[in-house]
Amino acid sequence: MVALGFFLAWRIRHPNPEAVWLWVMSVSCEVWFAFSWLLDSLPKLCPVHRAADLAVLAERFESPTSRNPKGRSDLPGIDVFVTSADPQKEPPLVTANTILSILAADYPVEKLACYLSDDGGALLTFEALAETASFARTWVPFCRKHGVEPRCPEAYFGQKRDFLKNKVRIDFVRERRKVKREYDEFKVRVNSLPEAIRRRSDAYNAGEELRARRRQQEEAAAAAGGELGAAAVETAAVKATWMSDGSHWPGTWTTPAADHSRGDHAGIIQAMLAPPTSEPVLGGEAAECGGLIDTTGVDVRLPMLVYVSREKRPGYDHNKKAGAMNALVRTSAIMSNGPFILNLDCDHYVHNSAALREGMCFMLDRGGDRVCFVQFPQRFEGIDPSDRYANHNLVFFDVSMRAMDGLQGPMYVGTGCVFRRTALYGFSPPRATEHRGWLGRRKIKLFLTKKRSMGKKTDRREDDTEMMLPPIEDDDGRQLGGGGGGGDIESSAMLPKRFGGSATFVASIPVAEYQGRLLQDTPGCHHGRPAGALAVPREPLDAATVAEAISVISCFYEEKTEWGRRIGWIYGSVTEDVVTGYRMHNRGWRSVYCVTRRDAFRGTAPINLTDRLHQVLRWATGSVEIFFSRNNALFASPRMKLLQRVAYFNAGMYPFTSVFLLVYCLLPAVSLFSGKFIVQHLSATFLVFLLVITLTLCLLALLEIKWSGITLHEWWRNEQFWVIGGTSAHPAAVLQGLLKVIAGVDISFTLTSKPANDGGGDGSEEDAFAELYEVRTLYSEFPQWSKLLGGAFFSFWVLCHLYPFAKGLLGRRGRVPTIVFVWSGLISMIISLLWVYISPPAGARERIGSGGFSFP
Repeated sequence: MVALGFFLAWRIRHPNPEAVWLWVMSVSCEVWFAFSWLLDSLPKLCPVHRAADLAVLAERFESPTSRNPKGRSDLPGIDVFVTSADPQKEPPLVTANTILSILAADYPVEKLACYLSDDGGALLTFEALAETASFARTWVPFCRKHGVEPRCPEAYFGQKRDFLKNKVRIDFVRERRKVKREYDEFKVRVNSLPEAIRRRSDAYNAGEELRARRRQQEEAAAAAGGELGAAAVETAAVKATWMSDGSHWPGTWTTPAADHSRGDHAGIIQAMLAPPTSEPVLGGEAAECGGLIDTTGVDVRLPMLVYVSREKRPGYDHNKKAGAMNALVRTSAIMSNGPFILNLDCDHYVHNSAALREGMCFMLDRGGDRVCFVQFPQRFEGIDPSDRYANHNLVFFDVSMRAMDGLQGPMYVGTGCVFRRTALYGFSPPRATEHRGWLGRRKIKLFLTKKRSMGKKTDRREDDTEMMLPPIEDDDGRQLGGGGGGGDIESSAMLPKRFGGSATFVASIPVAEYQGRLLQDTPGCHHGRPAGALAVPREPLDAATVAEAISVISCFYEEKTEWGRRIGWIYGSVTEDVVTGYRMHNRGWRSVYCVTRRDAFRGTAPINLTDRLHQVLRWATGSVEIFFSRNNALFASPRMKLLQRVAYFNAGMYPFTSVFLLVYCLLPAVSLFSGKFIVQHLSATFLVFLLVITLTLCLLALLEIKWSGITLHEWWRNEQFWVIGGTSAHPAAVLQGLLKVIAGVDISFTLTSKPANDGGGDGSEEDAFAELYEVRTLYSEFPQWSKLLGGAFFSFWVLCHLYPFAKGLLGRRGRVPTIVFVWSGLISMIISLLWVYISPPAGARERIGSGGFSFP
């Protein structure tokens, strides 16, 4: 930083009078790059590594105690959310593999519930989930019996390693072969569902049309034709989508119709797998139980699995994925009410079956009651070995996110994250030294086995437990409810206004808060729950519960409530994940970054340039929206730490670097064609500054590589793609954001390759590139050679960064890659320019000697 300050001071004090405009442009860019580098570097001052001890977790929560003599699991429940929107773009088989990996996770069966949100309301997704539930009865016991990893069947059977390693059961090979054959048949059934649904619907529709024609003929014979018969034929002409039981699918039909289109259909909830019993259910021999494998001594219970498709109607803003997630929050609160929530994209499966336990280690450890979410890194499969477009994004996930973990915690990145339910409800974290903020300190009856709010009766034991709701505050930390007895009444009265009119949902809030507490004997815990309090059976579902769950996913439920504004996933941004995490940190919550030895989750990433740039455009557009909104970190509350605020501010600022990046990447071409350079002459002081800055930045890069465990190649790929994104997607995002804020014009861009050909650079190391370009400039007594070689190397450095873009854009033509022709042309141009400088054409030597440049 000191060397950079001296360098910029020297640059400002030594202008280039021969090309003032060039000097002004370069210095402006360098100052911005220095500012951007500072924003990127400050949050990296406190990096940490964390590790979880699963043995301690099992000892504290799954060992027999006086209150839990049978040693039932005392771990809190986890509701897993999987989101899907379009079975055409998100193949049902991929979603099915994700669901199977969740159902087979190493977590107490009775404490786990999985919810699939189908925002498209497609029958294909519904029936694929039914097939998945059927295959899970074979797959899950097989995973538990043999301890296979990963527990995603597609990933497991696709492994290239020796599957017999560490397997000692003599029946493993035989049972694996059977399960593999069953999985192949399962894939055939799922892949054939579109055709099966089409044929079934055509057959039912043909029958309906035939019956309608018969009715028409009968009515025509009785009434001599008329409008009635015509109406019957018109009604029969509607192409409905039919379920296997012979009834109309209440969701979206293949041929859209009124009340059956993507934006107009009823809400649907179907429990594919009912809540399991509290006691283990052991299987038996295959011949006895009718299964494929011998499950003697194996728990064959399955977690609850629920299909959810929220209601959609014209005229309502359904808020895309954020709205779907909030609907899942309300539905799950009524059906299972797990105090913790894990959300996964439909293409991110559980790669490490113990990942959920590792997340719970941080939630239930000392100080865990102040943790709002545990974020896992995103890992990807199916990417080319060279990772041409930096899809792994390791610099972000292994450097920046680890560094933020030493501050107030990492950002929420949209998937692979375990949330505390009460943090999503907009409540503030507990204070170890300040209890006056905890409102609602009223004693209520907590039924550990039944809920009175659902109209159920019980003769089991009831415990009087003091339930305390966290304070109700706005986004700036100002308390909305008062303290003391009056605050209790006010807080209770405000809950329905904030959360909606469902009394069952409101009643579930304190229950979730209580179940998510630390144990009473945890150091520093003031309001913990007693050990063994959660070692109780889960309630069975009934029709009244499901009906209440359907009511909270209606499209009008969120009207005049705080959903999407202060509660749940936040609306109004294409990057709702970053905004949601920011709101929690702004209230004082902490988050944790959990990097497991074996990847916790794995997913797929875009492998072509177009999809990758669209992804980068969406992220950058969301950052621009955040910068121009109240979620800008400049307006954060005092509860957010300074360096955390810098990190969030940088997340909203980084797209604007592209403007200076484009300008700076045009400078080498300008230098080559004008004969001018960004400095008038070189001096020893200037070169020393460049050398110190360059070496320091290189050492910082090596330090990050060594500390994070990434490779130099991965770091370089990140540098290259930052240039590609910074000269294509980021400028488009800035323009789109400005048009939306200034003119109210909301547009979308279809990216082309042209902007990316104009430059290069990197957002996190922009200064490094600037100084590296210049340090290579020759200190020569011939000024034209200095300027020429400086500009030539500058151009070459830009082209090196854009090489993956050009290669992916042009591909191959025949046997010789097209990029060979491109590089040949570029090198020929550079050699031609060199020759023009060495041997200028007649009549131009005088102009060149005076600093100009011209062609004959």
